[in-house]
Amino acid sequence: MELNSVKAAFDNVVKKQTLSSSKSEEAIDHIIQEIEQTISGLQSTRNGPSSQPDHKLIIGELKTRLKEMSPLGQLEGTQKELSIALSKYTKLLEKNFNPDISKSYRNVDFDSNTINQIVASHFYREGMFDIGDCFVNEAQQGSIIDRKTHFQEMYEILESMKSRELGPALKWATANHEKLLKNGSDIELKLHRLHFLEILKHGSKDEAINYGKIHFSPFGTQHFPEIQKLMGCILWAGKLDSSPYSKFLSQTNWDKLAPELTQQFCNLLGESNDSPLRVTIAAGIQGLPTLLKLMNVMTGKKQEWQSMKQLPVPVDLGMEFQFHSIFVCPVSREQASEDNPPMLMSCGHVLCKQSITKLSKNNSTRPFKCPYCPTEVEVAQCRQLYF
Repeated sequence: MELNSVKAAFDNVVKKQTLSSSKSEEAIDHIIQEIEQTISGLQSTRNGPSSQPDHKLIIGELKTRLKEMSPLGQLEGTQKELSIALSKYTKLLEKNFNPDISKSYRNVDFDSNTINQIVASHFYREGMFDIGDCFVNEAQQGSIIDRKTHFQEMYEILESMKSRELGPALKWATANHEKLLKNGSDIELKLHRLHFLEILKHGSKDEAINYGKIHFSPFGTQHFPEIQKLMGCILWAGKLDSSPYSKFLSQTNWDKLAPELTQQFCNLLGESNDSPLRVTIAAGIQGLPTLLKLMNVMTGKKQEWQSMKQLPVPVDLGMEFQFHSIFVCPVSREQASEDNPPMLMSCGHVLCKQSITKLSKNNSTRPFKCPYCPTEVEVAQCRQLYF
């Protein structure tokens, strides 16, 4: 809601500024027009047969007309409205984007060694190897250097792919053939497919056929229809652009392969696809407004906030931060856990086990009414859910 109010204030500033600019241009154009008419009048009388014109009289008339126009008076109203809107907007920005965030986090003793490793790993993961080396040397984190080697290999492969050189990528995929198959990835076939098409575009049909026989055969069982289409491309050598298989030449195939290779490369390393530091900061930014609002409500109860096991209000994050299923009991408002799992009742509604225990008064044979429908439920009929 805060962002909506900021946007509304910004739109109002834009509207007032546009109006003020329009009024200013209109006033300036009018002044220029009056001055040009006066100059034109002076020039016409100077060139005429009559006596010398009265310059003071003509200039005086111009001053009178400009005074009647009162351009500054015309602009005063719009400028004042713009100034008020801009003042409100800056105050709103200061209120929403310059808060004291120190009250929204707990006093936790972080292990500096772990934090340094996270930061160094982030630099290497993002391809900033010089910055990473500098940080590692200053923080004396020599143990992180092996990650640099892995990510250097990944970025060398990605850089080669930008120039459509697939050698390094194919070498990596071949070396990890079994692991990729175990993960259900067909990226090796996709790399061979692109290389096959490059050969077909720039080489001979025989070379493409031999390449296909060697490298497509391991994938024949699961990807036979696609391999059939690839071999059909041979019949259209030299004119693939106008063939039924022209989609294989789309740049999209190359664009999609780089992110997929990054994902599979990190997966084999046991790393997440995105930088944990980047994800943490992004999630914190989304959750910060809710935390700040909560802290303002709980002013003076800092100790209570520090001792809480979970927040009393939900923090809504985007789907990109949903990594596993979470169930919050609609009755107790507590998150499910191993000791307090979600339970499916016979009516189809779900509550946490402790809530069901309280509703049944700890009696497994005593029926109780579901809080969301008129159905009578027995504890023995409830079944644990697994997400």
